[in-house]
Amino acid sequence: MVKDIVKAIVVGAAGRMGMRILAAIHETPNIHLAGAVERKDHPHLGRDAGEIAGLQKWNIPLSGALQDVITSGDMIIDFTNAEASLKNLQVAGEYGRSAVIGSTGFSSEQMEEVRALTRKIPCVLSPNMSVGVNVMFRMIGDLAKILGEDYDVEVIEAHHRMKKDAPSGTAMKMGQILAQALNRNFDQAGVYARKGIIGERKRSEIGMQTIRAGDIVGEHTVIFGGLGERLEVTHRAHSRDNFARGAMRAAAWVVNQKPGLYDMQDVLGLK
Repeated sequence: MVKDIVKAIVVGAAGRMGMRILAAIHETPNIHLAGAVERKDHPHLGRDAGEIAGLQKWNIPLSGALQDVITSGDMIIDFTNAEASLKNLQVAGEYGRSAVIGSTGFSSEQMEEVRALTRKIPCVLSPNMSVGVNVMFRMIGDLAKILGEDYDVEVIEAHHRMKKDAPSGTAMKMGQILAQALNRNFDQAGVYARKGIIGERKRSEIGMQTIRAGDIVGEHTVIFGGLGERLEVTHRAHSRDNFARGAMRAAAWVVNQKPGLYDMQDVLGLK
């Protein structure tokens, strides 16, 4: 049965991204807020979720446990961190709810657990839910195949000073896409820092460079450097709203899917 109205529970609702998700729900007619969750020691627990986000009062208090509100929604939207998201996905699995997860920094062991959990429920997991970034994912893979071994590949990403992981999950995804397109092992090809007398650049390298400064929302550039020319593809996020809008598309899509692990390429029909 296709769901026309989606009842969403937002986890991490009082965070920077969580409040943009709440604002996006407010602007999306077919998605309704069913619950809002934060960590148990958050100072805003018990306050109205709408008021926290600077919106109208929704009469939905901020809860300290997903288990307390999970039955009120169809699905969860989680932009917290890898460890918390994995625990929340376990709860979603126990109650048969679908999920949209935008957290980054999952280890290989955590991803194995995610794959196991999503055999029972549908989940969209993406390091970046921006429509533009996901179009860029598709473009850089195609460009790498066309340009081939004659062009050096570098990924440069910039984010705000408070971001905890580096490189960003989006940059890591780009590196993986490029490696696959060039038939390389990303674990071996990725180069994350250069200093001193390092010798000539190896043809197989995929450079991964990180910048952290101020309040940069997110910038990602892929450089294809050839002899006599270079091609650059850049995405700049001007606000977190584009991530929130992408999450709305993912939420409306995932509740009508079979169990499995999906990403924004699936949501946007780019595969």
